Amino acid sequence: MGDPTESPVPHRPRETSFYVAFLVAVLPLWSVVPASWLFVVYSLHTGRIWVYGVAGRSFFLLALCEVFFGVYHYQLARQIAGPSPCGPANPIEMQTAFTRLLKTGLANLPEDGGDEESLSTERPGSPEEQITQLEPHDPRAVDFRNCLRTWFCKVPWSSVKLDNLRRWLYWSMYNDEMPPYEQLCQSRRQLLDESLDLLQKRLGCQAEDGHNPSIRSMCLTIDPVQIWGRPFIFYASVKLANWSIKAYYKRNFDVRHECHGDLEYLVRVPEGWDQLSSPHPLVFIHGLGLGLLQYHMTLSHLFETITDRPILVVLQPHISQDVFHPKFLQPMNRHQLADKLASLLKEFGWAEVDYADDTIEDEDEKQVAKALTGKRKGVTILSHSNGSYTHAWILKNHPYLVARSCFVDPVTFCSWEGDVCYNFLYRPPATAIELLMKYFVGTELGVANLLQRHFDWVSNSLWYEEIPNARDSSKTLFVLGGKDSILHSARVQRYLTSHGIRKNLIYDPEAKHGQALMAGGPTHGKILRWLREQELH
Repeated sequence: MGDPTESPVPHRPRETSFYVAFLVAVLPLWSVVPASWLFVVYSLHTGRIWVYGVAGRSFFLLALCEVFFGVYHYQLARQIAGPSPCGPANPIEMQTAFTRLLKTGLANLPEDGGDEESLSTERPGSPEEQITQLEPHDPRAVDFRNCLRTWFCKVPWSSVKLDNLRRWLYWSMYNDEMPPYEQLCQSRRQLLDESLDLLQKRLGCQAEDGHNPSIRSMCLTIDPVQIWGRPFIFYASVKLANWSIKAYYKRNFDVRHECHGDLEYLVRVPEGWDQLSSPHPLVFIHGLGLGLLQYHMTLSHLFETITDRPILVVLQPHISQDVFHPKFLQPMNRHQLADKLASLLKEFGWAEVDYADDTIEDEDEKQVAKALTGKRKGVTILSHSNGSYTHAWILKNHPYLVARSCFVDPVTFCSWEGDVCYNFLYRPPATAIELLMKYFVGTELGVANLLQRHFDWVSNSLWYEEIPNARDSSKTLFVLGGKDSILHSARVQRYLTSHGIRKNLIYDPEAKHGQALMAGGPTHGKILRWLREQELH
């Protein structure tokens, strides 16, 4: 068998479905903008605007809206085209995450999780290993090289030269373009050299000197932003649909739409629910896409079937194509969002809160808080896809808030391997679903701003030891689909099972991304039973 690290990216010819999707869905939306400009120019230049009837003038006004919106969209795109507004990660957190990344896969843990006896005690696994020089043909080194080359768009590993590796490593450490090596300050050069030495030990080989200009590394926050425009009527339709869905929830499920500072959310609290004796409140964190419109069937089903506890839906306009929202291009970072949600849950009285600081000034309120300490239940968090990043932020910053966690199609695990970034942003689409995913989600203005200018791999990467009660099936559930086109579900499964996660891992080899949340399927039923705090089997 040949070296898997030297296998080139297989050629993927475009399927017939790709061209059908392009002609039916993408091309019509693309053509709206130039057609609107031509119609407006023609109408004004010929003076026919003055002879149009009601229908003609209506079309002209709509086309004029498209023209003005096109200018507005162009200005927003230029606004995020520059350097990332985010600086480097906290140095201690970054070094800890980098070391943790290198240790992943070093421990001699069975990929299937081992037998029951081996699961009787906690197994720290990889964090306890030492980073030593591996041999080139050590399976651990081969596997690591094969994963790392994903960050170089899966070129053969021998194509990656030392300068290519340095540039990518510098970006991952400092979130910036690397200046000439000779111009680096002493402290950064020393840290870069030390990190490179550890990296090459883990790789099992030394990178060849030089630079290969024919390959590209994925450096999300400094690479050019990929934005494919879409018309005003598309954004307006999504806005109207999400507004209508909010009104529907308010009318049918007694849901309130509220804000806690910059945190926007929907909430429904049933009458008679008690924070000390009733079931855990449910917090839902959605992923990229169309916001409520995309998750309407899932949320409706939750509101209809789970009526014995509060349900809170965290709204994220920056990944919901809400281009008219004032915070559309200003997503909250890890600390801002996690702290806001912690503050909101404290205000609701839903979860245990650390009162060691002086956040409560009123003495009577402080005494009540102390009396309730240790009695509040905490919340159940259900996250999907990109929502697992936010889920990870909460577990990192405020783990005491979370009593139970359900991860569906989680992109937060093994995100350091680069598959999610490659599949979602850099892989040329070859099928209909890949094209639609890239056009309608991956290259949308708000999504591109989040992923390509606010990407924080240190905060976004969740490790096994950061998950409270990770192997307890009553408190944690993981759901993966074998045909997920975004994350490498087989590797995520291997990572989780190698740490003993088995009974609380649902792996459907035929499921695609998002399919587990579709009502009617067996996996969806298992998720609902788990949310109701019932046995999975």
